[in-house]
Amino acid sequence: MTALKATDFIFPGQTAVYKGKVRDVYTIDNRYMVMVASDRISAFDVVLPEGIPFKGQVLNQTARYFLEKTAALVPNWFITSPDPNVSIGHLCKPFKVEMVIRGYLAGHAAREYAAGKRAVCGVSLPERLRENDPLPAPIITPTTKADAGHDIDISREDILKQGIVLEEDYVVLEKYTRILFEEGTRMAAERGLLLVDTKYEFGKTNDGTIVLIDEIHTPDSSRYFYSDGFQQRQDKGEQQKQLSKEFVRKWLIENGFQGKEGQQVPLMTPALIDEVSERYIELFETITGEQFIPRAYDDIENNIQAAVSTALQNLRSK
Repeated sequence: MTALKATDFIFPGQTAVYKGKVRDVYTIDNRYMVMVASDRISAFDVVLPEGIPFKGQVLNQTARYFLEKTAALVPNWFITSPDPNVSIGHLCKPFKVEMVIRGYLAGHAAREYAAGKRAVCGVSLPERLRENDPLPAPIITPTTKADAGHDIDISREDILKQGIVLEEDYVVLEKYTRILFEEGTRMAAERGLLLVDTKYEFGKTNDGTIVLIDEIHTPDSSRYFYSDGFQQRQDKGEQQKQLSKEFVRKWLIENGFQGKEGQQVPLMTPALIDEVSERYIELFETITGEQFIPRAYDDIENNIQAAVSTALQNLRSK
């Protein structure tokens, strides 16, 4: 089995292509986006050399699950998923910010806090918090959406001051972010999980409608803790049992890599690659309650090409 690390498709009506850290996005007829979730994995805004089998399928099918479940609350870009690794949706112009929302002091925020900072993206944090403690209320800590390199923390005030997003649009982004996080928290609780933090991306369709784009509540964009035993682990100062790719970041840190200049990316062993793949599948099954059915990798490129071409033909005929 070989992971899907890169794609180079030419679909009917294709006018542009964008290769992101994980997804390859093809523009069709200046109207649709074909988003192919590869098996690439990134951490600290660096794409790691190895691919993770089934990771792209997990990301795509998790995102599809939540896009369909939340469509009545917040409009989104999604139309159809003709292949386990592919979604097709409306072409959007993305806002150049990622809306990160946090309910707990974890990950990047915890590392900043441990370094002595008591504010993240202009949002003040109380004293005497421990890593993974719940915050008094969820906070929005945006980042700039970089075309390359690291995304950068930025405050609401600076986003508006620099004109990155108009204030009337940013109010909508904040509103949608809180609605989605509240619903994601509720859905996670039903599955015995805590939605710790996540990020959302938004864009405007050709008619000016603000919609949710890209992924939602996936292990790449979100962090989950198991709720059972959470408080006991906090009281004992133990690490939380979690479903996210944070364990990959911690493995990289332990091996001397945090994405900083001059650092060498360590190579994953086959055993670690298998473990990462298994954890992604575990999250999919836990958060959705659905059984994961692994796709076939034989002739995967031709299968994607055929499925997407048929789907686009059907969209054009409507």
